[in-house]
Amino acid sequence: MEIIIPLSDTAGNITGYEEKIEVHKKGLLHLAFSVLVFNTRGQLLLQKRADGKYHSPSLWTNTCCGHPNRGEEIGEAAERRLAEEMGFTCTLTHRFTFHYRAAFTNGLFENEIDHVFFGTYEGAISPDPQEISDYRWVDMDDLQSDAEESPEKYTVWFKEILKQLHSLPAITSR
Repeated sequence: MEIIIPLSDTAGNITGYEEKIEVHKKGLLHLAFSVLVFNTRGQLLLQKRADGKYHSPSLWTNTCCGHPNRGEEIGEAAERRLAEEMGFTCTLTHRFTFHYRAAFTNGLFENEIDHVFFGTYEGAISPDPQEISDYRWVDMDDLQSDAEESPEKYTVWFKEILKQLHSLPAITSR
């Protein structure tokens, strides 16, 4: 199935659309989102990407991530993808946006304007096994320590998000 995602300028304005795999092959600047869901104890829900993902397989990352579809608002896309990947919904709040670029060993690239959303959730989780091989709740201090000691276990964008969190006044959405 062909997935069309929005291309972007450095200010985050949509400049066109392209097929997702082509965007990642060419390293084109595009829009993305990352969702961080916390429980009421302030723990973050992580997912381990499925072994079959086209890049960054088997790495730990934020609760979910993805790209908006053509004509879809970024917040709506984040809500949609959270339900698709993790099997639940919650209220999401946009917290910050950043740009990053990364090259992968398989010849693909990320070049994203990443919009980061926070949510709070307590309840059942039903991850899509095509997307996620494992998940867990983690204390932020333990996560920061582990990411510093073993950065190879985490996706490149999630490590960037962890750096960004240091500049925020409060980590959770509570």
